[in-house]
Amino acid sequence: MVQCLISDFDASFAALSDATRRGILEQLGRSDASITELAAKFRMTLTGMKKHVRVLEQAGLVATQKIGRVRTCMLGLRRLEEEAAWIERYRRLWEARFDALDAVVEDLKRTEKIADTHTKK
Repeated sequence: MVQCLISDFDASFAALSDATRRGILEQLGRSDASITELAAKFRMTLTGMKKHVRVLEQAGLVATQKIGRVRTCMLGLRRLEEEAAWIERYRRLWEARFDALDAVVEDLKRTEKIADTHTKK
C-alpha cells in the first residue's frame, strides 16, 4: 500500500512538473478535447502531445477514448486528494516556522526599542 502511494505520488508530481501538462489539465477542465485540438492549442506536434497525454494518463489525471480515428481526452478519475493533503502538511509546517520566526523578530524589535528608550534617558 505504501509503495503504491509513493508510486502514485511520483507519477502525479512528475506529470504536474511540466507547464504544458498543467495547461492540458486546465484546458480539459473546461472541456474535453482531441489530441489534435490540444496539439494545435499548444502549438506542438501530434507526437509531442501524445507523449504529454501518455504521462498524464499514466498518472490517472487524463483518460482517453478512441472513436474512429479521433482520440478524445478528458479529465481522469484521479482527484489528487492525497497529494493535496501531503502539500498541506508541509504548508502548515512552514507556516508554523514562519510564525515562530515572526515572533522572534517581534521580540527582537521590542528588545531593541526598550534598549533605545533606556539609552536616550
